[in-house]
Amino acid sequence: MRFTCKMFHPNVYENGEVCISILHPPGEDPNMYESSSERWSPVQSVEKILLSVLSMIAEPNDESGANVDASKIFRENREEYNRIVRENVKATLGLN
Repeated sequence: MRFTCKMFHPNVYENGEVCISILHPPGEDPNMYESSSERWSPVQSVEKILLSVLSMIAEPNDESGANVDASKIFRENREEYNRIVRENVKATLGLN
């Protein structure tokens, strides 16, 4: 799963690719961070995946950052993080 608009989020890579457990390859996590039950399986519904992405957007996991800069700013300066996110949204909507 990948966002096509610019995203500044701890769990979204610079290229827009989403980094959440439910989308990681099935099986055991080589880094021992996730259990196999949290990772992709064919029984995951589109609804469950989308709900997971919405949850990730609302509550970033800054300990497992795909975007290190966003993770650091999210942790250390929430006001600046929110400003950057607002600017990205305005740019996406053509409001700048």
